[in-house]
Amino acid sequence: MKTVTVTLIKKTQSGTDPFNQPVYEESEVSVDGVLVGEPSTDDITNAFTTYGSRLAYTLAIPKGDSNDWTDTYVILPEPFAGRYHTVGIATAGIEGNIPLRWNKKVHLERYE
Repeated sequence: MKTVTVTLIKKTQSGTDPFNQPVYEESEVSVDGVLVGEPSTDDITNAFTTYGSRLAYTLAIPKGDSNDWTDTYVILPEPFAGRYHTVGIATAGIEGNIPLRWNKKVHLERYE
């Protein structure tokens, strides 16, 4: 299976503005060994019903990844090139019970 390296945009709170609202700095983190696939019909229907979002891709995240994939942006390489936003929370299985290299699933919607 061919995997890709995706860029995860991490937000870190760096302070507050004059209205006491959080201010964030963005940093890029590369995540290797990610599978990119099409979402299933059920995933598309559930995401549209629950979040009002149209899914573009589903990512399979390698075991051992500790990044937070909730409400963040992801940049995919060619041929999927573009900036995407995660929808919902990442679903994960128990690493020891899954035979392959991936145990998390993340859904993406097109951002730009």
